[in-house]
Amino acid sequence: MVKEITRHTGIETRDRNGSEQSPKKTAFLFPGQGAQYPGMGLDIYRRFAEARQVFEEAEAVLGPGFINIIFEGPAEKLTDTAIAQPAILTVSTAISRVLTSHGIKAEGLAGLSLGEYSALVTADAIAFRDALPLVAKRGQLMQEATPPETGGMIAIMGLSPEDVFEICERARESGVVAAANFNCPGQIVISGEKAALEHAHQLASIAGAKKITPLKVSAPFHSLLLQPIEEELAKILETISFNQPEIPVVFNIDAACCSKPRKIKENLVLQVSHPILWEQSVHTLLSRSINRFIGTGPGTSPARLMKRISPESETVALDSAAAIEKFLGGIN
Repeated sequence: MVKEITRHTGIETRDRNGSEQSPKKTAFLFPGQGAQYPGMGLDIYRRFAEARQVFEEAEAVLGPGFINIIFEGPAEKLTDTAIAQPAILTVSTAISRVLTSHGIKAEGLAGLSLGEYSALVTADAIAFRDALPLVAKRGQLMQEATPPETGGMIAIMGLSPEDVFEICERARESGVVAAANFNCPGQIVISGEKAALEHAHQLASIAGAKKITPLKVSAPFHSLLLQPIEEELAKILETISFNQPEIPVVFNIDAACCSKPRKIKENLVLQVSHPILWEQSVHTLLSRSINRFIGTGPGTSPARLMKRISPESETVALDSAAAIEKFLGGIN
């Protein structure tokens, strides 16, 4: 007889013919800065009471008008790093709360850069009300780390890590530049000073890169140019209470799980000036037998990268009320 159990428990299931199916072990993947857009989360806010509570808590912490910026923009204001970071955290947390309230259990969490804070909130390692001003200040510090228009980031597609390392080494004669995000096979983001990035762009083109795309960011994130803010960020983190995560979180800095609050804070400090090991982090989740990945937040970036890293894994992006309802309807 067919076993009547829910798919999210991780217990063995059977199809209608009695054949065994793989147990579903789920991970939530959270996006980073750049995923924001005016109107994100509006339909989720209208549809789910759990989401409304998250948005209202965010506005109570950050002040009147915060929700309006998320829903109405303007885009220029929402792109401000100090606003974009808590806005993305809010939408990601709202979606996570909706999923968990409907019985979707995550057994692993990971987030792209800023998304790591969304993962820690979901894991109950830090209170949402504490994370909001923390990421707003983090965004401000990151923005102020370098003068405007002096640095940035470029995504390089179609070259190996070894090729990118060599390109960065050669381009350093023009300034600071280094690999910043190892996103998926064949996609690496570099970060640094403008002249060095232009030099690296030329070298990557000569090396046969399939595509080279400047990112719409306002600073050279995850490079040595962000090191000066580490001391201030560490001081802020010392004032905030962290707990041991209730759900394993894979950290960007070393693609490993960590449960000690002191070490978590150290990871968050180092993260701003060190590369994001996203592809490696996903492989850590895969090694824990996780086989269903949910992009939990605005946009579809984590899900798109996931499909490049592990095409055989079940992957879905839940960035709208319709997508959430379809997903919940499919498992009930």
